[in-house]
Amino acid sequence: MIHDFISPFKKTISGHTELRIQKNTDRMVGLVSGNITQNASSEVTGMSARVFDRGYWGFASSADCDEGKVADVIDAARRNAAFLSSKLGESQPPLPPLPAERRETKAKENDSKQKVLIDFARAIDDYVARSYPGLTARRVITGGDAIEKHIVSSDGADGYALVPRARVYCDMSAKADDGTVIEYGDYLGEGAGYFADLFDLPESLDGKIDAIYEILMRKREGAYAAAGARDVVLDSNLAGILAHEAIGHTTEADLVIGGSVAASYLGRQAASEMVTMVDFAHTALGEDAPQPIFVDDEGTLARDVTLIEDGILKTYMHNRETARRFGHEPTGNARAFLYSDEPLIRMRNTAILPGAHKLDEMIASIEDGYYLTKTGNGQADLTSEFMFSVNMGYEIKKGKLGRAIRDTTISGVAFDLLRTVTMLSDEMTWSSSGMCGKKQRMPVGMGGPAVKCRVNMGGR
Repeated sequence: MIHDFISPFKKTISGHTELRIQKNTDRMVGLVSGNITQNASSEVTGMSARVFDRGYWGFASSADCDEGKVADVIDAARRNAAFLSSKLGESQPPLPPLPAERRETKAKENDSKQKVLIDFARAIDDYVARSYPGLTARRVITGGDAIEKHIVSSDGADGYALVPRARVYCDMSAKADDGTVIEYGDYLGEGAGYFADLFDLPESLDGKIDAIYEILMRKREGAYAAAGARDVVLDSNLAGILAHEAIGHTTEADLVIGGSVAASYLGRQAASEMVTMVDFAHTALGEDAPQPIFVDDEGTLARDVTLIEDGILKTYMHNRETARRFGHEPTGNARAFLYSDEPLIRMRNTAILPGAHKLDEMIASIEDGYYLTKTGNGQADLTSEFMFSVNMGYEIKKGKLGRAIRDTTISGVAFDLLRTVTMLSDEMTWSSSGMCGKKQRMPVGMGGPAVKCRVNMGGR
């Protein structure tokens, strides 16, 4: 656990000054067909200071993480802010103070050694090799990460957080009759907590491994999707990625200033009236969110942001500076990945809220379309135009699930897609192992229900 040597400085720092000490740990083991191809363990610790001077931020950081260096880092940040102010000239008033409050997100520190991850991965791999010898390849990944940080500010803000995550992933490959190599994989488990907190005995995951193999066999015998605009049901994990990549980024206020299409939708209909989308701070629908943020890296108390309500785009995600520019309240979305990173406006736990329909009812409502269950890589831009790979899905014929489909893509404009939504399932799921890549990596949560909509299928 990081040693708190910055709290005493709350009484001495002046102007608008933020102090942060932070430790990032990351563990990963990867096996490919029984051979260790990844065995990585890292720990990065340091401190930073940020100063706001007449409209300009000065930032400095140091890997020398001790009390004797704090004054030097603050002084360097002040000099950087003063330099920018002297060269660029245009001044702004100080940022308005925020109420001071102590908030903590604590987990019991229980990090696992590499040998634990290696032994667990080998046990999973051994089971796959024994059970399914006809595979062309198999891969197992075990690991986890944790971010621990302490933030204080001249406003008196004081926040501590320790947020660990752990995961086990498995994928398999097999050759189809036409010679094509087919691949399918999924998480055997993921979530908040250290590896030892979430995973006990490898054999407890045998059923999930068997399910991956069964899906792979269906995909091996699958057909190619027909290209064109199709009625589809997006399973909940696809809805979460859509919410994050194609909508969420367009509503980050710094990207709105940079030209995001969301600038033209504020206060207007941006989706079907069935759609409500929220970036949750720390609690979602009565349960802990995957990435709980109580105090952001500017010392702002984090609060939920209802981005879309009943189809209307209501607001954006803000840091303190953009909130003042738009005349909104800060939302606590300023986050930094490493101690040496400045905070950026980032999502926390972004989700489309569930509706009132059953998944079976949604599938039964489609005459000729697809049920898409698994996505891979994807991209979206500030127009909300997106393209995602689809790694698993099924035909829907006359309201019934049919053949599995091979890899394909979906594409379109997210705001246009959301206007075609006609049904939302009454259950939602969260994905909690992802990393967002906006300039810095950042752990995020993504969630949603199954969504019935119309989208462009890529075909073969």
